[in-house]
Amino acid sequence: MRNYGTNALTQALIQDMQRVFGDDRRRIDHALAVLEYANRIHAVEGGDADVVQAAAVLHDIGIQEAERKYGSSAGRYQEIEGPPIAEPILRARGLDEQRVAHVCRIIANHHSARGIDTPEFRILWDADALVNLGEVFQDGTGGDRTATINRIFKTETGRAIALSLYVGA
Repeated sequence: MRNYGTNALTQALIQDMQRVFGDDRRRIDHALAVLEYANRIHAVEGGDADVVQAAAVLHDIGIQEAERKYGSSAGRYQEIEGPPIAEPILRARGLDEQRVAHVCRIIANHHSARGIDTPEFRILWDADALVNLGEVFQDGTGGDRTATINRIFKTETGRAIALSLYVGA
């Protein structure tokens, strides 16, 4: 059973994300996989569930605009283009200004980790890494898996899941 979160906000944001991505199943599936891991990590690590789930669903929301504007899906362009797309979606769904700002800061730093170190950011960072590492390790470019995991992950829960998935520890 998929753990997408059962609250109305998360369900509405999933629909919003799907509208933005259209028929781009790969991006939709990625966001939903990140949401599943974010929920697992959040259950142990805590933090603001609405911020965690909103950031997980919308973290890559600027990727298509980045490709359109810059011809690239590079993280730095996603960080630029994501917040202006996410902000009106979050406001329309009734998130208070503090949470809107927090989610947008997470999106604006989800590839670079500059200037933000909140529990919610760390959860999103690790959830995204859990999904992305599968591709990295599959193509053989991951190097020493344990060292890579220990270097990348910001929560103990995320690290433990990664070690279990990719090292068997």
